Amino acid sequence: MKEWTKEEVIQNTENADNLALYFYTPLCGTCQVAGKMLDIVEKIVPEFEYSKADLNYMPEIAEQYSIESVPCLLIFQNGECKEKIYAFQSVTNLYDVLKKF
Repeated sequence: MKEWTKEEVIQNTENADNLALYFYTPLCGTCQVAGKMLDIVEKIVPEFEYSKADLNYMPEIAEQYSIESVPCLLIFQNGECKEKIYAFQSVTNLYDVLKKF
């Protein structure tokens, strides 16, 4: 999963198709577990591009997408945010969510 800067987030979400963008903070234990789940899902659902961004450095992005907490996964299709996930629950749950796109 590639780490994106604020500029990359802004540039790459405008026309994103099948993008799973993961927002986290480094000191968040739940984020670390969620990141490991996404690493697995990335291998079994290759139709998506997976990227991550440290929300500490992106307050404008948090406001733009109304991100209330981390971990947060935004799913983009055709440049539009189609779904926002806070409760990752399990690899199976993430797999099911991504496969419906």
